[in-house]
Amino acid sequence: MSDGKTIAFFPEQAYGPALNSVGIAQACAELGHEPVFITDPSMEGLFEDYGFEEHYVDMSDPDMTAEEKARYWDDFINKHIPNFDKSPQEQIDNYIVETWDAIVETAEWSQQGLPDVLDDVDPDLIAVDNVILFPAIKQHGVPWGRISSVAETEIPDPAVPPHLSGCRADDYDAQHEFECEFKEVIKPVQERFNEFLEEHGEDPYPLGQFFEPSPYMNLLLYPEPLQWDRFIPLDPDKFQYLEGCVRQEETYDVPEFENDDDPLLYLSFGSLGAGDTDLMQRLIDFLGTQDFRCLVNVGEYGDAYDEEDIPENVHTSDWFPQPSVVEQADVVLHHGGNNTTTECLYYGTPAVVLPYAWDGFDNATRVEETGHGFTLHRSDWTAEELSEKLEACVTDEGIQANMEAAAEHMQSVEGTEKAARLIDEVLEEHA
Repeated sequence: MSDGKTIAFFPEQAYGPALNSVGIAQACAELGHEPVFITDPSMEGLFEDYGFEEHYVDMSDPDMTAEEKARYWDDFINKHIPNFDKSPQEQIDNYIVETWDAIVETAEWSQQGLPDVLDDVDPDLIAVDNVILFPAIKQHGVPWGRISSVAETEIPDPAVPPHLSGCRADDYDAQHEFECEFKEVIKPVQERFNEFLEEHGEDPYPLGQFFEPSPYMNLLLYPEPLQWDRFIPLDPDKFQYLEGCVRQEETYDVPEFENDDDPLLYLSFGSLGAGDTDLMQRLIDFLGTQDFRCLVNVGEYGDAYDEEDIPENVHTSDWFPQPSVVEQADVVLHHGGNNTTTECLYYGTPAVVLPYAWDGFDNATRVEETGHGFTLHRSDWTAEELSEKLEACVTDEGIQANMEAAAEHMQSVEGTEKAARLIDEVLEEHA
């Protein structure tokens, strides 16, 4: 093992990548290194709660108030709720292009303060978990690694469906249509980003590309049970699969229910998806008719629900220690976020996925086509359809066997520990 080194983690301004980096940082700390976090001020306190030092860089207009910063992505997502009933291809010219435009803006703002923050931190290695390049990371003069907390489709390959498309592996016509429309719509955003890259001494990227592989280390959280057969295999000296990255979290004590003999169901649409309170209330009403004990994550929107409208078999909260809950659950109902998807596989808990945006569509399709659960349209479902899928998750022997095999494999690898070992190897090689 290399001597204790400073490792700067710089995750995306979102809870999924942030918490994945926490898991890896915990394992790095156990090896004797000093992980620190670089983050937007809107995420202040998140990493300190896990015992890590925080350093702040503005990823949006610094003149925004702290409250405005904290609400930025929530407001952005809530504005697009009407678009979330659309297919991935129908979202290209609204949600997808606007999201990429906003992401480019985070890179532009970050570049103004990031070099000074890196000088202050003086890291021996930088681990960035984002979907876009920050020139200061690449140019700081120490090894940098890329962590990919999204679907494996982010790393393109002729045999892998386009990122964000939600296409099945064998639906080549749909893949082609999505790819063509995406490149046509994204072109102005790409031109803006390429101008930014050239201003900061970097070569422009090809159309549709916003990041590049690290020459040192690329860690993909995607698990083997969902992987595609690539036409061009990834170089194992540069790319490694982590089989998920489940962080250490407190144990959750499931509350008592009157129907304590029924299976346990967990519902979460993530911190951002919880904003569609109408859909969440519809799901809560539906769960009240089912023979499940239900834990429902309502995020910061708890005030939107009348306690009298919460069924007896449903318990809501603004936060759950999710790994512990998923481990105890019999079935999960979620939006296809990468964390929830990998945690379900890690603990062998099947899921019904109701995707609404981004790589949730990719994960939902892949979960179903590999026999690890089901997917339905986020809102265009009947009570009979959803009930049938949930029941199959609990009783279908094929799905249960697939989930058991996935859990056994992923837990034997321990992604956080593997990531820490790989980071340690890079530090030792480039000491």
